[in-house]
Amino acid sequence: MTTTNKPGKLRVALIFGGRSDEHEVSVVSARSVDRALDREKYEVVPMAIDRTGLWADAATAQRALSEAPERTDSVADFKGRHRLDPRLLEADLDVAFPVLHGPFGEDGTIQGLFEMIDLPFVGCDTASSALCMDKIFCKRMLAQAGVPTPVWEEIDRTRWAEDRNGVVERCLGLGLPLFAKPARLGSSVGISKVHEDRDLEAAIDRALGHGGRALVERGIDAREIEVAVLGNRNPRAAVPGEIVPGHEFYDYEDKYVDSASELLAPAPLEKETAAAAQDLGVRVFRLLGCAGMARVDLFLDRNDGSLWVNEVNTIPGFTSISLFPRLWGLSGLDYPSLVDELVRLALSRSAER
Repeated sequence: MTTTNKPGKLRVALIFGGRSDEHEVSVVSARSVDRALDREKYEVVPMAIDRTGLWADAATAQRALSEAPERTDSVADFKGRHRLDPRLLEADLDVAFPVLHGPFGEDGTIQGLFEMIDLPFVGCDTASSALCMDKIFCKRMLAQAGVPTPVWEEIDRTRWAEDRNGVVERCLGLGLPLFAKPARLGSSVGISKVHEDRDLEAAIDRALGHGGRALVERGIDAREIEVAVLGNRNPRAAVPGEIVPGHEFYDYEDKYVDSASELLAPAPLEKETAAAAQDLGVRVFRLLGCAGMARVDLFLDRNDGSLWVNEVNTIPGFTSISLFPRLWGLSGLDYPSLVDELVRLALSRSAER
Protein backbone atom coordinates (compact mmCIF):
# COMPACT_ATOMS: atom_id res chain seq x y z
CA MET A 1 0.00 0.00 0.00
CA THR A 2 2.55 2.50 -1.17
CA THR A 3 1.70 6.17 -0.86
CA THR A 4 3.08 9.21 -2.64
CA ASN A 5 6.32 10.33 -1.11
CA LYS A 6 6.08 13.56 0.86
CA PRO A 7 8.82 15.69 2.41
CA GLY A 8 9.89 14.19 5.72
CA LYS A 9 8.62 10.71 4.96
CA LEU A 10 11.01 7.76 5.13
CA ARG A 11 10.99 5.34 2.19
CA VAL A 12 11.01 1.82 3.61
CA ALA A 13 11.79 -1.20 1.42
CA LEU A 14 9.67 -3.95 2.98
CA ILE A 15 11.22 -7.20 1.75
CA PHE A 16 9.38 -10.51 2.15
CA GLY A 17 8.83 -14.01 0.77
CA GLY A 18 12.06 -15.81 -0.01
CA ARG A 19 13.35 -19.32 -0.62
CA SER A 20 13.02 -20.81 2.85
CA ASP A 21 10.37 -23.12 4.26
CA GLU A 22 9.06 -20.10 6.17
CA HIS A 23 8.04 -18.29 2.96
CA GLU A 24 4.39 -18.12 4.05
CA VAL A 25 5.28 -16.86 7.52
CA SER A 26 7.33 -14.11 5.90
CA VAL A 27 4.42 -12.98 3.72
CA VAL A 28 1.99 -12.90 6.65
CA SER A 29 4.56 -11.12 8.84
CA ALA A 30 5.10 -8.49 6.13
CA ARG A 31 1.36 -7.90 6.02
CA SER A 32 1.39 -7.11 9.75
CA VAL A 33 4.46 -4.86 9.49
CA ASP A 34 2.94 -3.03 6.52
CA ARG A 35 -0.22 -2.25 8.45
CA ALA A 36 1.76 -1.06 11.46
CA LEU A 37 3.93 1.42 9.53
CA ASP A 38 2.35 4.86 9.98
CA ARG A 39 1.68 6.38 6.54
CA GLU A 40 2.21 9.84 7.99
CA LYS A 41 5.83 8.84 8.63
CA TYR A 42 6.64 6.22 6.01
CA GLU A 43 6.27 5.40 2.35
CA VAL A 44 6.34 1.62 2.02
CA VAL A 45 8.01 0.10 -1.04
CA PRO A 46 7.07 -3.62 -1.16
CA MET A 47 9.72 -5.98 -2.54
CA ALA A 48 8.78 -9.65 -2.90
CA ILE A 49 11.02 -12.69 -3.47
CA ASP A 50 9.42 -15.86 -4.82
CA ARG A 51 10.16 -19.43 -3.70
CA THR A 52 12.94 -19.81 -6.27
CA GLY A 53 14.75 -16.63 -5.21
CA LEU A 54 13.59 -14.37 -8.04
CA TRP A 55 12.43 -10.85 -7.17
CA ALA A 56 8.96 -9.83 -8.35
CA ASP A 57 8.22 -6.68 -10.30
CA ALA A 58 6.71 -3.71 -8.47
CA ALA A 59 3.08 -4.49 -9.36
CA THR A 60 3.37 -8.14 -8.32
CA ALA A 61 5.08 -7.24 -5.05
CA GLN A 62 2.40 -4.67 -4.29
CA ARG A 63 -0.35 -7.17 -5.02
CA ALA A 64 1.29 -9.92 -2.96
CA LEU A 65 1.46 -7.58 0.02
CA SER A 66 -2.01 -6.10 -0.40
CA GLU A 67 -3.60 -9.55 -0.76
CA ALA A 68 -1.56 -11.23 1.97
CA PRO A 69 -3.87 -13.16 4.32
CA GLU A 70 -3.77 -13.36 8.09
CA ARG A 71 -3.08 -17.10 8.04
CA THR A 72 -0.08 -18.93 6.63
CA ASP A 73 -2.19 -21.74 5.15
CA SER A 74 -3.81 -19.48 2.56
CA VAL A 75 -0.82 -17.57 1.16
CA ALA A 76 -1.00 -17.39 -2.64
CA ASP A 77 2.06 -18.02 -4.81
CA PHE A 78 3.60 -15.26 -6.90
CA LYS A 79 6.31 -15.34 -9.54
CA GLY A 80 9.44 -13.23 -9.71
CA ARG A 81 11.25 -11.92 -12.79
CA HIS A 82 14.55 -10.43 -11.65
CA ARG A 83 17.75 -11.70 -10.05
CA LEU A 84 17.49 -8.54 -7.95
CA ASP A 85 14.82 -5.86 -7.65
CA PRO A 86 16.31 -2.89 -9.56
CA ARG A 87 14.54 -0.49 -7.20
CA LEU A 88 16.88 -1.62 -4.44
CA LEU A 89 19.70 0.12 -6.32
CA GLU A 90 17.80 2.84 -8.14
CA ALA A 91 15.09 4.01 -5.75
CA ASP A 92 15.77 6.72 -3.20
CA LEU A 93 15.35 4.41 -0.21
CA ASP A 94 16.01 5.36 3.40
CA VAL A 95 15.93 1.97 5.08
CA ALA A 96 15.31 -1.71 4.32
CA PHE A 97 13.03 -3.77 6.54
CA PRO A 98 13.69 -7.44 5.72
CA VAL A 99 11.01 -9.82 6.96
CA LEU A 100 12.77 -12.92 5.65
CA HIS A 101 13.54 -16.18 7.42
CA GLY A 102 16.08 -18.94 7.08
CA PRO A 103 18.72 -19.30 4.34
CA PHE A 104 19.11 -16.25 2.08
CA GLY A 105 17.05 -14.19 4.51
CA GLU A 106 18.55 -14.09 7.97
CA ASP A 107 21.88 -15.80 7.35
CA GLY A 108 23.88 -12.69 6.46
CA THR A 109 23.51 -12.91 2.68
CA ILE A 110 20.98 -10.13 2.14
CA GLN A 111 22.46 -8.17 5.04
CA GLY A 112 25.78 -8.20 3.17
CA LEU A 113 24.02 -6.79 0.13
CA PHE A 114 22.56 -3.96 2.20
CA GLU A 115 25.96 -3.16 3.66
CA MET A 116 27.59 -3.24 0.22
CA ILE A 117 25.15 -0.70 -1.22
CA ASP A 118 25.21 1.37 2.00
CA LEU A 119 21.49 0.99 2.71
CA PRO A 120 20.49 1.12 6.40
CA PHE A 121 18.51 -1.95 7.41
CA VAL A 122 16.52 -3.35 10.30
CA GLY A 123 18.08 -6.15 12.30
CA CYS A 124 21.47 -7.75 12.85
CA ASP A 125 24.48 -7.11 10.62
CA THR A 126 26.11 -9.58 8.24
CA ALA A 127 28.47 -11.19 10.74
CA SER A 128 26.02 -11.68 13.60
CA SER A 129 23.28 -12.88 11.24
CA ALA A 130 25.61 -15.52 9.78
CA LEU A 131 26.84 -16.57 13.21
CA CYS A 132 23.38 -16.97 14.71
CA MET A 133 22.10 -18.88 11.68
CA ASP A 134 24.81 -21.52 11.99
CA LYS A 135 23.96 -23.60 15.05
CA ILE A 136 27.43 -25.13 15.27
CA PHE A 137 29.36 -21.85 15.13
CA CYS A 138 26.86 -20.24 17.49
CA LYS A 139 27.20 -23.03 20.06
CA ARG A 140 31.01 -22.87 19.83
CA MET A 141 30.91 -19.16 20.63
CA LEU A 142 28.47 -19.64 23.50
CA ALA A 143 30.43 -22.52 25.02
CA GLN A 144 33.74 -20.63 24.76
CA ALA A 145 32.18 -17.73 26.66
CA GLY A 146 30.86 -20.03 29.37
CA VAL A 147 27.21 -19.68 28.37
CA PRO A 148 25.30 -22.90 29.12
CA THR A 149 24.17 -24.71 25.97
CA PRO A 150 23.39 -28.44 25.63
CA VAL A 151 26.44 -30.59 24.81
CA TRP A 152 26.75 -31.69 21.20
CA GLU A 153 28.72 -33.52 18.52
CA GLU A 154 29.45 -31.93 15.14
CA ILE A 155 29.10 -34.00 11.96
CA ASP A 156 29.72 -33.40 8.28
CA ARG A 157 29.14 -35.67 5.30
CA THR A 158 32.81 -36.59 4.94
CA ARG A 159 33.20 -37.62 8.56
CA TRP A 160 29.89 -39.49 8.43
CA ALA A 161 30.87 -41.39 5.28
CA GLU A 162 34.27 -42.39 6.67
CA ASP A 163 33.35 -43.32 10.23
CA ARG A 164 29.63 -43.93 10.76
CA ASN A 165 30.16 -46.32 13.67
CA GLY A 166 32.56 -43.99 15.43
CA VAL A 167 30.24 -41.00 15.02
CA VAL A 168 27.27 -42.98 16.33
CA GLU A 169 29.29 -44.17 19.33
CA ARG A 170 30.40 -40.64 20.23
CA CYS A 171 26.88 -39.27 19.85
CA LEU A 172 25.36 -42.01 21.99
CA GLY A 173 27.97 -41.15 24.61
CA LEU A 174 26.13 -37.86 25.13
CA GLY A 175 23.18 -39.79 26.56
CA LEU A 176 19.64 -40.27 25.30
CA PRO A 177 17.39 -38.65 24.30
CA LEU A 178 19.20 -36.86 21.49
CA PHE A 179 18.28 -34.30 18.86
CA ALA A 180 19.79 -34.46 15.37
CA LYS A 181 19.67 -31.06 13.66
CA PRO A 182 20.83 -29.51 10.37
CA ALA A 183 23.41 -26.82 11.09
CA ARG A 184 21.84 -24.01 9.08
CA LEU A 185 18.05 -24.33 8.87
CA GLY A 186 15.22 -22.80 10.86
CA SER A 187 11.63 -23.80 11.60
CA SER A 188 12.79 -27.14 13.03
CA VAL A 189 13.12 -28.47 9.48
CA GLY A 190 15.10 -31.72 9.39
CA ILE A 191 15.18 -32.14 13.18
CA SER A 192 14.58 -35.55 14.75
CA LYS A 193 14.29 -36.59 18.38
CA VAL A 194 16.02 -39.89 19.09
CA HIS A 195 14.95 -42.15 21.96
CA GLU A 196 16.51 -45.44 20.85
CA ASP A 197 20.07 -46.24 19.73
CA ARG A 198 18.81 -47.85 16.53
CA ASP A 199 17.11 -44.64 15.36
CA LEU A 200 20.19 -42.41 15.46
CA GLU A 201 21.68 -43.25 12.05
CA ALA A 202 18.46 -42.40 10.21
CA ALA A 203 18.16 -39.14 12.16
CA ILE A 204 21.71 -38.13 11.21
CA ASP A 205 21.06 -39.03 7.57
CA ARG A 206 17.97 -36.84 7.63
CA ALA A 207 19.79 -33.89 9.20
CA LEU A 208 22.72 -34.15 6.76
CA GLY A 209 20.25 -34.12 3.89
CA HIS A 210 19.72 -30.43 4.60
CA GLY A 211 23.09 -28.85 3.83
CA GLY A 212 25.76 -31.41 4.61
CA ARG A 213 26.58 -30.29 8.19
CA ALA A 214 24.69 -31.29 11.30
CA LEU A 215 24.91 -31.58 15.05
CA VAL A 216 23.62 -34.12 17.52
CA GLU A 217 22.67 -32.57 20.82
CA ARG A 218 21.73 -34.05 24.17
CA GLY A 219 18.08 -33.49 25.00
CA ILE A 220 17.03 -31.72 28.19
CA ASP A 221 13.75 -32.20 30.04
CA ALA A 222 12.87 -28.54 29.91
CA ARG A 223 10.32 -25.82 29.31
CA GLU A 224 10.88 -23.68 26.20
CA ILE A 225 11.29 -20.00 27.12
CA GLU A 226 11.50 -17.18 24.57
CA VAL A 227 13.23 -13.86 25.25
CA ALA A 228 12.61 -10.93 22.88
CA VAL A 229 15.57 -8.52 22.83
CA LEU A 230 15.65 -5.05 21.29
CA GLY A 231 18.40 -2.44 20.98
CA ASN A 232 21.87 -1.61 19.72
CA ARG A 233 24.45 -0.55 22.28
CA ASN A 234 22.04 -0.85 25.20
CA PRO A 235 19.74 -3.81 24.47
CA ARG A 236 16.80 -4.65 26.68
CA ALA A 237 14.52 -7.65 27.00
CA ALA A 238 10.75 -7.89 27.07
CA VAL A 239 8.89 -10.10 29.52
CA PRO A 240 9.65 -13.73 28.61
CA GLY A 241 7.19 -15.98 26.81
CA GLU A 242 6.81 -19.75 26.71
CA ILE A 243 6.03 -22.33 24.05
CA VAL A 244 4.14 -25.43 25.17
CA PRO A 245 4.63 -27.89 22.27
CA GLY A 246 1.67 -29.87 21.04
CA HIS A 247 3.99 -32.61 19.81
CA GLU A 248 7.03 -34.21 21.39
CA PHE A 249 8.98 -31.07 20.58
CA TYR A 250 8.23 -27.78 18.79
CA ASP A 251 8.64 -29.11 15.24
CA TYR A 252 7.67 -27.73 11.82
CA GLU A 253 4.26 -29.39 11.85
CA ASP A 254 3.53 -28.01 15.30
CA LYS A 255 4.56 -24.50 14.21
CA TYR A 256 2.85 -24.22 10.86
CA VAL A 257 0.56 -27.18 10.07
CA ASP A 258 -1.76 -28.13 12.91
CA SER A 259 -0.97 -25.31 15.40
CA ALA A 260 -1.13 -27.76 18.29
CA SER A 261 1.28 -25.76 20.43
CA GLU A 262 0.32 -23.15 22.99
CA LEU A 263 2.08 -19.78 23.15
CA LEU A 264 2.06 -18.22 26.60
CA ALA A 265 2.63 -14.50 26.89
CA PRO A 266 3.90 -13.83 29.46
CA ALA A 267 5.43 -17.10 30.59
CA PRO A 268 4.25 -18.25 34.03
CA LEU A 269 7.60 -17.88 35.79
CA GLU A 270 8.80 -16.89 39.21
CA LYS A 271 10.02 -13.29 39.25
CA GLU A 272 13.63 -14.33 39.80
CA THR A 273 13.52 -16.86 36.96
CA ALA A 274 11.98 -14.35 34.56
CA ALA A 275 14.70 -11.81 35.42
CA ALA A 276 17.42 -14.42 34.96
CA ALA A 277 16.00 -15.35 31.54
CA GLN A 278 15.96 -11.68 30.50
CA ASP A 279 19.53 -11.18 31.71
CA LEU A 280 20.73 -14.27 29.83
CA GLY A 281 18.92 -13.15 26.67
CA VAL A 282 20.61 -9.75 26.76
CA ARG A 283 24.00 -11.32 27.54
CA VAL A 284 23.73 -13.63 24.52
CA PHE A 285 22.55 -10.75 22.31
CA ARG A 286 25.66 -8.75 23.23
CA LEU A 287 28.03 -11.71 23.01
CA LEU A 288 26.98 -12.60 19.46
CA GLY A 289 27.17 -8.99 18.26
CA CYS A 290 23.45 -8.68 17.60
CA ALA A 291 21.77 -5.35 16.90
CA GLY A 292 18.23 -4.17 16.33
CA MET A 293 16.39 -7.29 17.40
CA ALA A 294 16.68 -10.99 18.13
CA ARG A 295 14.72 -13.69 19.90
CA VAL A 296 16.82 -15.81 22.23
CA ASP A 297 15.33 -19.27 22.75
CA LEU A 298 16.10 -20.86 26.11
CA PHE A 299 15.51 -24.14 27.90
CA LEU A 300 14.41 -24.05 31.55
CA ASP A 301 15.45 -27.37 33.10
CA ARG A 302 12.48 -28.94 34.87
CA ASN A 303 14.74 -30.74 37.34
CA ASP A 304 17.01 -28.03 38.71
CA GLY A 305 15.66 -24.76 37.24
CA SER A 306 18.83 -23.99 35.29
CA LEU A 307 18.68 -22.02 32.03
CA TRP A 308 20.30 -23.18 28.79
CA VAL A 309 20.57 -21.40 25.45
CA ASN A 310 18.96 -23.30 22.58
CA GLU A 311 19.40 -20.92 19.64
CA VAL A 312 19.08 -17.30 18.51
CA ASN A 313 16.63 -16.11 15.85
CA THR A 314 17.67 -12.78 14.30
CA ILE A 315 14.43 -12.20 12.35
CA PRO A 316 11.62 -13.58 14.50
CA GLY A 317 8.09 -13.96 13.25
CA PHE A 318 6.10 -10.72 12.99
CA THR A 319 2.59 -12.04 12.43
CA SER A 320 -0.15 -10.62 14.63
CA ILE A 321 0.09 -13.69 16.90
CA SER A 322 3.88 -14.07 16.93
CA LEU A 323 5.51 -14.02 20.34
CA PHE A 324 8.07 -11.30 19.58
CA PRO A 325 5.56 -8.45 19.04
CA ARG A 326 3.20 -9.84 21.67
CA LEU A 327 5.90 -9.85 24.33
CA TRP A 328 6.91 -6.29 23.52
CA GLY A 329 3.25 -5.30 23.63
CA LEU A 330 3.10 -6.64 27.18
CA SER A 331 6.26 -4.67 27.94
CA GLY A 332 4.77 -1.32 26.91
CA LEU A 333 5.67 -1.19 23.21
CA ASP A 334 2.69 -1.76 20.93
CA TYR A 335 3.14 -3.04 17.38
CA PRO A 336 3.35 0.39 15.63
CA SER A 337 5.77 1.63 18.29
CA LEU A 338 7.84 -1.54 17.88
CA VAL A 339 8.33 -1.06 14.14
CA ASP A 340 9.08 2.63 14.74
CA GLU A 341 11.79 1.63 17.19
CA LEU A 342 13.27 -0.93 14.79
CA VAL A 343 13.53 1.67 12.03
CA ARG A 344 15.05 4.17 14.47
CA LEU A 345 17.63 1.61 15.59
CA ALA A 346 18.53 0.82 11.98
CA LEU A 347 19.11 4.46 11.12
CA SER A 348 21.02 5.09 14.35
CA ARG A 349 23.39 2.17 13.74
CA SER A 350 23.98 3.27 10.15
CA ALA A 351 24.83 6.80 11.27
CA GLU A 352 27.44 5.43 13.68
CA ARG A 353 29.29 3.42 11.02
